Amino acid sequence: MRPRSLMILHWLTALFLLLGVTLILIRDQVDGRTMRLWLLEGHRHFGLLVLLLFFVRAVLRWRLGRLPSEGNTAWPLRAAAAMTHLALYVLILVQPLLGWALSNAEGKPVHFFGITLPALVGSDEDLADTLTTWHASVAWLLLGLITLHVVATLWHHFILKDRVLRMMLPHRRG
Repeated sequence: MRPRSLMILHWLTALFLLLGVTLILIRDQVDGRTMRLWLLEGHRHFGLLVLLLFFVRAVLRWRLGRLPSEGNTAWPLRAAAAMTHLALYVLILVQPLLGWALSNAEGKPVHFFGITLPALVGSDEDLADTLTTWHASVAWLLLGLITLHVVATLWHHFILKDRVLRMMLPHRRG
């Protein structure tokens, strides 16, 4: 079993990513300006929460050191898993920063629970276009890696029948 704090951060990150994606997809289907702005602001807040959780997770992982692996998985698969996890961490850092910079490039301030955050970039229409493309591309790449992560977890659980999935689930007592 993984440390409880790491499990909580993992599942909160997954939840906040899901909520952020859901809000932006719903926004694309809504006509009212006020509702669209509210959904976009919610999307930004969940993105910033993911960014905040990234730093908390990074500090925790650094403090915990190397976590034991489960099972007798061959080294090429362990290396692929490590690279996938590293890529997930990088994208979970980069994606919210791209969104923050995108908002700034569009000339929009970014607020986080009532606090106006400093601008990462100045207002620039061409940069905003580039960042829009990057933000969408990274979103698709992140979705692909998350899908790979889930499929690999299910493969461990149902095919290898090891404890990889159970290590990240809350421990049942009694």
